[in-house]
Amino acid sequence: MSANGKNMDTFKEQLVKRNKTAKDTAIKICLVILVILLALPALYFLQAFGVLAIFALAFGAHFVMGFFNIEYEYIFTNGELDIDIIYNKSRRKRALTVDMKQVEVFAHIDDASHAHAMNSAQETRDFSSGTHGPDTYTFLTTHESKKIKVILDPNEKMLKAFSTAISRRKFHLRPGSGVVLVG
Repeated sequence: MSANGKNMDTFKEQLVKRNKTAKDTAIKICLVILVILLALPALYFLQAFGVLAIFALAFGAHFVMGFFNIEYEYIFTNGELDIDIIYNKSRRKRALTVDMKQVEVFAHIDDASHAHAMNSAQETRDFSSGTHGPDTYTFLTTHESKKIKVILDPNEKMLKAFSTAISRRKFHLRPGSGVVLVG
């Protein structure tokens, strides 16, 4: 509660851009080659409609390539974490909602002392940049009757917000992280 007796709401948000992978680049190259290979026969056999077919193929390839430009938005509101996937900075999809009070363990991705618990997950969902480093954390929770491991890259403000909802005995920061928890 604040000094005037009203409840204080907690709201934090963070955008994390997923790094491009070699697989993403290979798929894009294959799409371009496929468009070229389909465009040549379309031009030859369909003649006047071939130009329209080429534009349709190019537009379709451009649309599909947009799905490789991904950002994740973490939205933490009063103990609940929503994770949205944003495709090509224009299409948004809710990927996951988690009550952070239900988190079984929260630790750095390289934390060997909690690896056994993390390996018990039935499913892994990676909402990180894709490059696991000093800011990459993982947590274990139950979602839709499945034990899932979630990977993300929270910044210092987001970590502090998480610490308000997750029990201290379940919340494990990376040693030397520099995050100072309040309370």
